[in-house]
Amino acid sequence: MFTALVVEKDDAGATHAAVQSLDDDRLPAGDVTVAVEYSTLNYKDGLCLTSGGGLVRTYPHVPGIDFAGTVETSDDPRYAPGDKVILTGWRVGEVHWGGYATRARVKADWLVPLPQGLTTRQAMAIGTAGFTAMLAVTALEDHGLAPGADEVLVTGAAGGVGSVAVAILAHLGYSVAAVTGRPETEAYLQSLGAARIVPRADLAETVKRPLEAETWAGCIDAVGGAMLARVLGQMRYGGSVASVGLAGGAALPATVIPFLLRGVNLLGIDSVMRPYADRVRAWSRLSRDLPLDQLERMIRPATLSDLPALGPAILKGQVQGRVVVDVRG
Repeated sequence: MFTALVVEKDDAGATHAAVQSLDDDRLPAGDVTVAVEYSTLNYKDGLCLTSGGGLVRTYPHVPGIDFAGTVETSDDPRYAPGDKVILTGWRVGEVHWGGYATRARVKADWLVPLPQGLTTRQAMAIGTAGFTAMLAVTALEDHGLAPGADEVLVTGAAGGVGSVAVAILAHLGYSVAAVTGRPETEAYLQSLGAARIVPRADLAETVKRPLEAETWAGCIDAVGGAMLARVLGQMRYGGSVASVGLAGGAALPATVIPFLLRGVNLLGIDSVMRPYADRVRAWSRLSRDLPLDQLERMIRPATLSDLPALGPAILKGQVQGRVVVDVRG
């Protein structure tokens, strides 16, 4: 038997989530069975815990797009019982049962070893959000960003991706400008290393001019929509924006002028289907370049029974930092 948070859909189409005890034969097919220790909460999890957001194909369903734990059994030579592993992405928790359970069974190709220096709890404080943040940082660096340049902007800074991005960039020596629409998060962002707070209203208004003053050396954008369009027109020559989210909308009301006249780069960051080598590189850097004391400031502990309430909250932008779910609690 194992314990899981199971989402079911009734005849009227409404979803309901509750903690249940299930037989092991309910686990999906896979090469490796993992005793899950921790999971976390992401925007996609909020969707899967509520309406499904078009992500969940069949019910009953166990959400949780991330988990970390210990291998129990393995049919793959790369992993042996007792190995500590991490899973993020691969549509686990969406079309495949995920980490909101004390046991999970997945393909070996979807796992990465837990890096030395990290615990499973810390790995889930990082989770997909932190993994995405590090992919964004490395993409910016691969396109020429280096400490000592002008400010680096982080939009949606108090959210999961933004929080980790602020902490990483500040630790690496960048001057970070953090965008937030919640004044109560300003002290939190400054504690993570933000050098300046930019009120969301300063960037939310669209302008007719395709180019404004060159302001930002780089940007990690979790908002999209009109804010991303505005930021593109404020980038320094040759600067890059790493696009990681669409909290402000999927449409991009922009022109091509910043790309043509300033050589601006718009870098798409996908964390779901990322190749194994990229995953190992990102997790290795996270173990080195994310200060663990800063990580601890982001953590909000939770259990499986807390998730039905937290799912709607993250969809409304009401969750600060990183929710770490002890699935055994």
